[in-house]
Amino acid sequence: MRATRITAATLGSLALLTALTLPAAAAPLPAITAVLETPPNHDDTAGGKADADDPAIWVDHAHPDRSRVVGTLKNGGLAVFDLRGNQVQHLPTPPAPTPDAEPGRFNNVDIVQGARIGRRTLDLAVVSDRGRDRIRVYAIDRRGALTDVTTANPPRAFSATEAEVDDQRTAYGLAVAPDPAGGAPWVVVSRRHDTRLGVFRLADDGTGRVTYRRTDTVDLPSTFRVPGGTWSPCAEPGEGPQVEGMVFDPADGTLYAAQEDVGVWRIPLRAGRFGTPTPVDRVREFGRPATYDPATEECAFTGPPSPTAGTHLSADAEGLTIAAGHHGERLLLASSQGDSTFAAYDLSRRARYTGGFAVVDSSTVDGVQHSDGAAVVTVPLGPDFPHGLLVLHDGENTPNDGRESTNFKFVPWERAAAAID
Repeated sequence: MRATRITAATLGSLALLTALTLPAAAAPLPAITAVLETPPNHDDTAGGKADADDPAIWVDHAHPDRSRVVGTLKNGGLAVFDLRGNQVQHLPTPPAPTPDAEPGRFNNVDIVQGARIGRRTLDLAVVSDRGRDRIRVYAIDRRGALTDVTTANPPRAFSATEAEVDDQRTAYGLAVAPDPAGGAPWVVVSRRHDTRLGVFRLADDGTGRVTYRRTDTVDLPSTFRVPGGTWSPCAEPGEGPQVEGMVFDPADGTLYAAQEDVGVWRIPLRAGRFGTPTPVDRVREFGRPATYDPATEECAFTGPPSPTAGTHLSADAEGLTIAAGHHGERLLLASSQGDSTFAAYDLSRRARYTGGFAVVDSSTVDGVQHSDGAAVVTVPLGPDFPHGLLVLHDGENTPNDGRESTNFKFVPWERAAAAID
């Protein structure tokens, strides 16, 4: 999630506001509620600088009700929750290697089960360490407990030197792509403030720990042709339109990547090599001219919406996850962070938009706003989630006692499915 935002308030004059041609308001989406939530996290010193961001779900096939949710807390490390939302394990980030260096900062997490690493078959939680520009790997035992199995000296994902790591153009979004032949999985990682994606192959390092090597990269566009010329997303100088939310569809070997200020891309990924990216959907702000104001650190619109814009996502386009049906259908869910809703695309029908929903307050659990990450499984997880579970990051958890608060919300999958249908 980028700090820079485009706000109408920064346009500066009512005359300019009324001169802009604004799109008609869309019909309200169905509203659903979560049934429980994880403890609040606070991104301050007292809270251990814990800022919830991205979840993943590990399924205990022997005892589904003992499945676990793993969530990144940025500088606060990695948390593991049971299906009642209780935190049952916490793992810290790696310390800074020197007093002047950046410490570990865990951004995104994904889970792969039954991965073949060397001579072992493991369940793994794989994490992007934005602070140190590394990939971290954790083995998950049969009780759902995590153990760090990252090689002792993991290579940098993108930075050429350790000094460059401190510039923080580092590993950001992350998704795991299992090997269809049963070998070691690949891991796709995006680069912060950049359009680049890299794919890495996991491997045994010879000591029983897990290392990785990069096998390919792809650069998404940063400039686009629109009626009357070209357009680039407004951003702070030196920052490109980055990707964070990603998910891999093993059904047809496709990676879906959310470029925050642009939209969602479909990218073939086979044997560790990227194919040609093609667009799935664009954000509503796509093509609209705007200018960055260094005084406010915000972007202000300077022209009307573009006819090339999308209609279902408001920037940032964020967390992506795929819900698999029992008859081969697959739904791609995307977080529309700008309006705190979720859009669904039917992947069996060329990613046709099929509806959406918002998660609102109930009498016991608050709703979901400005969501970064999402994860879903559609297999039964015990009596509380008999049809599966959708876990969503909540960027504005309440009540917050005057402190910024984030956490994860648990939604029975059938509630979301019914809203989309």
